[in-house]
Amino acid sequence: MRMRVVIIFIIIFFILLLSRIYYLSIKSNVYYEEMAQQNAIKTQFLAPVRGEISDANGKLLATNDLGFSISIKPYLSLRKSSYALLEREIEELTNTFKDLNATVLYRTYKKNDSYYNQDYVEVVDFIDYATMIPHFSRLNLRENIRIKPAVKRQYPYKALASHIIGYVGKVSLNDISENEIAKLTNYIGKSGVELYYNEVLQGEKGVRQVKVNALNQELGELFYKQANSKDIQLSIDIELQEYLAKLFSDNAGTAIVMNLEDGSILAAGSFPEYDLNPFVTGISVAEWKKLSNSLDHPFTNKLVNGLYPPGSVVKMGVGLSFMGQENINASTQFFCSGSIELGGRNFRCWNRAGHKQVDLKSAIKGSCDVYFYEAGLRVGIDQISSMMSRIGFGVKTGVDLPNEFVGTVPSREWKMLKFNQPWYQGETLNTSIGQGNFLVTPMQVAKYTAAIAKGVEITPTLLKSIDNNLTQSKQKEEIFNIFEKSQLPLIRQAMYEVANEQGGTAYRYYKDLPLTVAAKTGTAQVVGFSQAEKQRIKEEDFKYYLRSHAWITSYAPYQNPKYVVTVLVEHGGRSLSAGPISAKIYEKLIEMGYLQRKN
Repeated sequence: MRMRVVIIFIIIFFILLLSRIYYLSIKSNVYYEEMAQQNAIKTQFLAPVRGEISDANGKLLATNDLGFSISIKPYLSLRKSSYALLEREIEELTNTFKDLNATVLYRTYKKNDSYYNQDYVEVVDFIDYATMIPHFSRLNLRENIRIKPAVKRQYPYKALASHIIGYVGKVSLNDISENEIAKLTNYIGKSGVELYYNEVLQGEKGVRQVKVNALNQELGELFYKQANSKDIQLSIDIELQEYLAKLFSDNAGTAIVMNLEDGSILAAGSFPEYDLNPFVTGISVAEWKKLSNSLDHPFTNKLVNGLYPPGSVVKMGVGLSFMGQENINASTQFFCSGSIELGGRNFRCWNRAGHKQVDLKSAIKGSCDVYFYEAGLRVGIDQISSMMSRIGFGVKTGVDLPNEFVGTVPSREWKMLKFNQPWYQGETLNTSIGQGNFLVTPMQVAKYTAAIAKGVEITPTLLKSIDNNLTQSKQKEEIFNIFEKSQLPLIRQAMYEVANEQGGTAYRYYKDLPLTVAAKTGTAQVVGFSQAEKQRIKEEDFKYYLRSHAWITSYAPYQNPKYVVTVLVEHGGRSLSAGPISAKIYEKLIEMGYLQRKN
């Protein structure tokens, strides 16, 4: 019996032994063969060079400077015996390039040096070509230093069109986890079209496989796939963009020039602007504080992130909401004495003397507030807010810029959700003249003006082509019903009279222009006026940052609309600055051949 147990044990032992031999010699062969292959073949991912950005005429707005990066052999900080070599190489670099800081180089090297890293450790990401070339041969002969070609993003026009172009910056840990290309390039789009079209511009990584020996020395190349990227062309004309910047000078605000054929933006500025180049490698703390603390908010892209009361520029849309409602039509008149009283409060018109009898056309022409108060009370907020939402307010315009704001179209539902309070009639009066809680972006005003001019929704866009392949404009959408379309000629005629007839609020700006323009002015109050005051305080008596914003939005030519021009000057008073800027933009469009002089 004992002998039988021993024999069984011996048999089981040999079965297990043979099984293990079989597994190690046959079944594990594939695994170890793959491991050996990995040890013999080294795969490198190649970073693509970021695509360039140009304007409509091919002028480069974002390009890449050629230069070099510097790396130091790994493991030098991990052993005392080799630390002297590290000190010697860093001393050599700081003696050669006086702008390099030894402390920063040590910190960068130690942060990335480890037993798991077999590659040379990059300590300088970019030195320009002209600076490196006199020292290239000498440094390249040092066995512990490796010099490789590198590029750095460059913005030739510095601050010009900064909010459109945007900038690239160094990647964060979050960027690396979400974007494998960013891990290779160490840079990613942070704002503007650099961010919006980052996936296009950053390109696709390349691959290089080489055979190496046990010492990690390359024996030959097995496979190579080149990295590639795509260039993009914008619709903006940098010459016109530069002209907008000169018109604004030290003022704050925005200006937009949009093509009514396809929605392409010819120029768009958010002022003041800021130099993009320092952000590529990192801006200084002092400069960051200076820009961040500015009351003119240069970092804010006011085109899509600036929220302002629209003032009277929305009166065309509000007026359209009145038509066919509560017995109001184009000939319905209200008497303007200079104000109306509601609930013990006095709601004024900007014209203290009043406009007398006004209908919709004359109310738009003279920007009569009382007409819109009276008609707004008769129609109600529901009809007004519904129309405003349908023609582009309270929603994104769809322009190709990141993080677009939607603004606010006040309504009963909105107020209940936000404040859990009922709606009051006084709020209807404020909303009907573009004040109160009504907030819009300049891009929304430009898109809305385009809809009035053409009778369809036109989506603004900045992209013209990708790698010389023209992009298709978005399809124009119908947003007006048949009745509303029948009323648009009246609205356009009113805008014509605003700019071309005595008594029109923009007449003085366009009367000498060799072009027929349709326009609407607006004043957006920054502070409220007490209704107890018998007379409104004059704008010039306010401190600068308490003065009203000045709007003007327009299109031309009147009979055959081709371009929208929308201008907002922050704290500009009563359109006294926005109007002249708009007129000068049209003069420039004529000079550059975009528009023809009228016969």
